[in-house]
Amino acid sequence: MSDTTSETVVDLRSAPQRALDAIADVAIYIAVLALLGLVVVQGWQVFARYVINDSPSWTEPVTLLLLATAMSLGAATGVHTRRHFGFFLLAAHMRPNLRRAVDVFAALVVAVLGVVIAWWGGVLLIDGLDIKTAGANLPQSINYLPLSIGGALMAVFALNQMVQAAQPAVVEAEGDR
Repeated sequence: MSDTTSETVVDLRSAPQRALDAIADVAIYIAVLALLGLVVVQGWQVFARYVINDSPSWTEPVTLLLLATAMSLGAATGVHTRRHFGFFLLAAHMRPNLRRAVDVFAALVVAVLGVVIAWWGGVLLIDGLDIKTAGANLPQSINYLPLSIGGALMAVFALNQMVQAAQPAVVEAEGDR
């Protein structure tokens, strides 16, 4: 016997929220690929050094770029999913208006930090574009590109959280606790 009933799933997220979720998904996939690439590059480094006895010079700068990519995009996604440092137990015991104010302030702090990271990462990136990295045909400052992108994503995700936190909370029914 087969069940002929079908359930329709309705996505209640707004279009901007769905777009931010998609951006966060892409960012975490890129971070995962960077980590996998890091394992491959370091594996090749070890194999080339100890088996072939011919250590490639490009592995260190590529490893640093992959590490910066994984770290920056992973941190930005952590902001989006709210899996970052916080005082969640303290916030859970605050009154709704105070909690909303604290949530707005915390998101503002993260947004400002994200803008600062994006700005100075961009400045450092541009500053070293004309200098080549030793061992690889890459600009010396390429490691600041993922830092700048990650900072910008952190700022965008935090601003979205700030807007969400500023909205009045929906009153829970008494039996929903």
